[in-house]
Amino acid sequence: MRRITRIATVGIASAALALSATACGGKKSSDAAASPSESGGQKSAAIAYDIGGRGDQSFNDAAYAGLKKAETELKIKGAEAEPTDGEGEADKVQRLTELARKGNNPVIGVGFAYAPAIKKVAPKFPNTTFGIIDDTSVTGPNVANMVFNEEQGSYLAGVAAAKVSKTGTVGFIGGVEVPLIKKFEAGFAQGVKDTNPNAKVLSTYLTQPPNFDGFAKPDLGKAAALGQLDAGGADVVYAAAGLAGSGAIEAASSKGKWAIGVDSDQYNQAGLAKYKDSILTSVTKDVSDSVFDLIKSVEDGKPTTGEIRYGLDKDGVGLADSNPKYKEMADVIAAVEKAKADIIAKKITVKTAP
Repeated sequence: MRRITRIATVGIASAALALSATACGGKKSSDAAASPSESGGQKSAAIAYDIGGRGDQSFNDAAYAGLKKAETELKIKGAEAEPTDGEGEADKVQRLTELARKGNNPVIGVGFAYAPAIKKVAPKFPNTTFGIIDDTSVTGPNVANMVFNEEQGSYLAGVAAAKVSKTGTVGFIGGVEVPLIKKFEAGFAQGVKDTNPNAKVLSTYLTQPPNFDGFAKPDLGKAAALGQLDAGGADVVYAAAGLAGSGAIEAASSKGKWAIGVDSDQYNQAGLAKYKDSILTSVTKDVSDSVFDLIKSVEDGKPTTGEIRYGLDKDGVGLADSNPKYKEMADVIAAVEKAKADIIAKKITVKTAP
C-alpha cells in the first residue's frame, strides 16, 4: 500500500502553478490526470484521510478497509494521503490535485471538510470521479456524495443505552459541534427518551469550529467522559468524535462503565483491545463498502455520481453485536430490533437535529 504523508516541495510548486494558470484561463499539463500507462499501467484509486488519519480505530480506518478490499478484489493499486495538523483549504486542494494528477480514479475525500477543495479541484479533472463522504453541499457531473443516516443508527444506540443504564443517566460526547455530529446527538437522545422518558442525557462537545481537535485528541475525549461518569453520574457514554472517542472508551473502561463506539465496530479494533469488554456496541456506518462500491463503479466503467445514501433499510448504518455480553441481553436486543423495524417502516421518524 502506497501511503502519502507529505507532498514534496516540487509538488507544491507545480500545483500552485497549475492553479494560477487555471485562474488566468489557461491549463497546464499538471492539470491533466495521468493515464494508466503513464502511471505504470495499473489502475489506481486514492483516499485522502480526515482529521486523525489512518489508525483512528474509527472513521478513517473504515475508509481504509474499503480501499484495501478494492486492492484485493479488483486488483487495483491504492494510494493514501494523510492530513497535517492545522492545515487549511489550500493544503486539501493541493492534496487532491496531486492524487488526481497522478492518475488515481476515483479520488475520495474522507469527511465533509474536503467539500470546498473538491468543489475547486473536480472541475479541473472532468474524467476523474471524486467521492466525498458525509457531504452533499458540493455537486458536479463527476462528484459522488456518499452520505449516511447516522441519526438512525444513533437512535438504536440510545435504545440500548437506556435499557442497560442503572442510573438513568447516559452521556453523549461530540467531537466538534457541527451539523453532522448534531445528527448523532439527536438520534441518540431521541432513542434514549423514547425508551425511558425519565432518563437524563448529558451532552458535551469537545471543540467548536474552526478548531477540529475534538476529532483528533483522545485526551479531550477521556476528560469529557470522566466528567460525565464522575460528576454527572452517567453509566453509559456514547462518543461521536473520531480518534478522540478512543479516550472516552478508555475512560468508561477505567470506571467499569459502558461505552458505545462509532463508525467502525470498535469492539473488534486491535488498538482498543484492552478496553473491548467495556464496549457494549458500536454505531456502524458502512464507510468501507461505500468506498469499495465507488471504486468498483469506476472500474466497471459506470462511475456512480450524485447522492448515494446509506440508511438502516440498506444496512448502511446499524448497531454491532460483537460483544458476547451484548448478545446475552435478550431484552435489549429485542428493543433494538423493534426500533429498527419501526424506523424502516416509517413508524418512527428520527430527528436530525437536537
